[in-house]
Amino acid sequence: MIDVHIRPATTGDAESILAFWNEAAEGTSITDDMDGVTRLIERDPEALILAEAGGLLVGSLIAGYDGWRCSLYRLAVRPSYRRQGISTALLDAAERRFLAVGGRRGDAMVLEANERAQRAWASAGYHREDHWRRWVKPFPAA
Repeated sequence: MIDVHIRPATTGDAESILAFWNEAAEGTSITDDMDGVTRLIERDPEALILAEAGGLLVGSLIAGYDGWRCSLYRLAVRPSYRRQGISTALLDAAERRFLAVGGRRGDAMVLEANERAQRAWASAGYHREDHWRRWVKPFPAA
């Protein structure tokens, strides 16, 4: 494992986070914009966890807690830094966060076609629950 610094994101990180996700994350979301990222950070300043190595953003994970569910999104590691323990460090930070607030189970959103991500989640002790399906409805812009 390389030496990484784990910290919560600040609103000043939003632009670099979006650029990072463009390079390192699989898929896109309708909330992948400055407003979406800054709103997340302002609403829950501990939810977006970043990993840095030598001042470079190398990993991210959203660990959202709504008082009921512990939800994990956007686990991403810069391609040239993968397989060096960064995902493990981010997940450890998220799980500590969840345990501190009384969370009971982490739920991860993983793209069906992203086999590499599925292997990473499985190696971290998560398992697929095939009896659930995600249902979505995008809301029109205000």
